[in-house]
Amino acid sequence: MTTILIKDAQIVTMNRSGDIITGDILIENDRITAIGPDLNPTHADKIINAKNRTIIPGFIQTHIHLCQTLFRGKGDDLELMDWLKKRIWPLEASHDEESIYYSAMLGIGELIQSGTTTIVDMETVHHTDFAFQAIAESGIRALSGKVMMDKGDEVPFALQENTTESLQQSVDLLEKWNGHDDGRIQYAFSPRFVISCTEELLREVRNLSEQYNVKVHTHASENLGEIEIVQAETGMRNVVYLDHLGLANERLILAHCIWLDEQEKRIIHERGVHVSHCPGSNLKLASGIAETPEMLKMDISVSLGADGAPCNNNLDMFNEMRLAALIQKPVHGPTAMNAQAVFRMATIGGARAVGMADEIGSLEVGKKADLAILDLNNFHTYPSYDVDPISRIVYSATRADVETTIINGRIVMENRILRTVDKDIVLPEANRSIQRLLKRANLR
Repeated sequence: MTTILIKDAQIVTMNRSGDIITGDILIENDRITAIGPDLNPTHADKIINAKNRTIIPGFIQTHIHLCQTLFRGKGDDLELMDWLKKRIWPLEASHDEESIYYSAMLGIGELIQSGTTTIVDMETVHHTDFAFQAIAESGIRALSGKVMMDKGDEVPFALQENTTESLQQSVDLLEKWNGHDDGRIQYAFSPRFVISCTEELLREVRNLSEQYNVKVHTHASENLGEIEIVQAETGMRNVVYLDHLGLANERLILAHCIWLDEQEKRIIHERGVHVSHCPGSNLKLASGIAETPEMLKMDISVSLGADGAPCNNNLDMFNEMRLAALIQKPVHGPTAMNAQAVFRMATIGGARAVGMADEIGSLEVGKKADLAILDLNNFHTYPSYDVDPISRIVYSATRADVETTIINGRIVMENRILRTVDKDIVLPEANRSIQRLLKRANLR
């Protein structure tokens, strides 16, 4: 048994009572076994002095593309469909096994450094096994899956799939990786969006999701042009069509959901569908601003994600929380998205989306030890006197304030030094990989 004792911290529990206490956390193997003042176990393998530090639940990002991290800076100043057709799809089509691995490692290193402990990741069509290898080695908690694309005239040839092969490859990956490391890694079927998937594929994804009891992760209603295409092809809006196919249920995670009508909101609420709000990406691609205050009032499950590096340029949950709060205030008023609501979306809201609210998302005895230790003793976070701790985190803190990250009871970063991702290897390999992909895609 491995035991970690964290001493004398301010602990933002995110439990049902919203308790914020000063005390200790005892971790045994992968779980929190005690929280309180002056814990004195007979033996601890590791003691962390966290005096004047703040401990938070690890962030849970419910929409990430690790395969796109290498494309940071390669898709700037474009709207969604041009961004996909001119930059992202050609680059994804050029990926190889090594580039997928280092793209994933590059993204995971950034995520861990900014306090994210769980992600819902969508890969590309090929080489997804190598992304899973990076996830396994890094220690991050993840739901991930290969993207599925069996339709689309303007899709590069290398990304065009046969329906049967796409389904079989997905099942093969699921059977290899789902439940890996005592459930730290889970599989999620990942049809890209309605435009790139046949009805046959989507219906079979529904069946497989039910058979294996795993999540389905896709995009919906991100862009007005996308919605027009879906309506022209199906006669229905995105969410109505997904519901028609039987996909709208508690296993479905929908990224974006900016342009929903009232019928679609009702379907999402009634079926228990989860929405991943990606404010940074939505703004950069000029897609729009999701109606998150209204969704939360309807008790729709809304969480946060940074999306991919080429449509956001960073994977920082602090940035997403701040944007999620600020972009609503000019229209809905200063209290529309307060700090507490946004912080819930980043923690226990994400846990609800991935079906693990009883395991992660808050700091409570019996839950998994997924947490981040913040050093908020700096100019940009002071004065601290009589300031709500959650407001400090949402409005003032930055990813540079994350000092230590623990996932599944394992220290993956301590004192800003990564333990499971080798920066000295990953950064130069990332540069070599993107140089190779740009040449292959003829985009230099």
